[in-house]
Amino acid sequence: MSEAVIRRAGVDDAAVLAALSAETFCATFTHYPPEDLAVYLKDAYGLDYTRRFLADPASAAWLMEMDGEAIGHALAGPCGLPHPDVTAACGELKRVYVLPRWQGGGRGSRLLRTALDWLEANYTGSLWIGVWSQNLAAQRLYARLGFEKAGEYHFKVGATRDHEFILRRG
Repeated sequence: MSEAVIRRAGVDDAAVLAALSAETFCATFTHYPPEDLAVYLKDAYGLDYTRRFLADPASAAWLMEMDGEAIGHALAGPCGLPHPDVTAACGELKRVYVLPRWQGGGRGSRLLRTALDWLEANYTGSLWIGVWSQNLAAQRLYARLGFEKAGEYHFKVGATRDHEFILRRG
């Protein structure tokens, strides 16, 4: 088996990225009612949204592939988190996911590092991440990378409101 390859995604990758995004989100967050999940996936992971994101020059996405199969992805761009200190110079890690069967072996860390390196090169302000309050492993990882809790908000998935932490570095 070869090593996972990370490559920048383009508009032509929209269908693959949209499908992978929905699959990894559903595999990671299993606590949502199906009706809430359906609404959220259509809006936040749909093909139209994905095409617009990939066409935005202020944003970037990467696909991680193993033997031609997309197994992970990351998205980064201008910060959209609801915090009073966010400015146009701030970047946000919007997503980083690897399919469960491919987790381990440093794949997620490589994908995360790729997105953070791009953010550092393209944004002069603080870097931000929103993380579910119940995702303790992610919070520990981000703390090791220098992110600190800067606020909280409610993340909407259909009618469900999740308690989220806003993390900042810099």
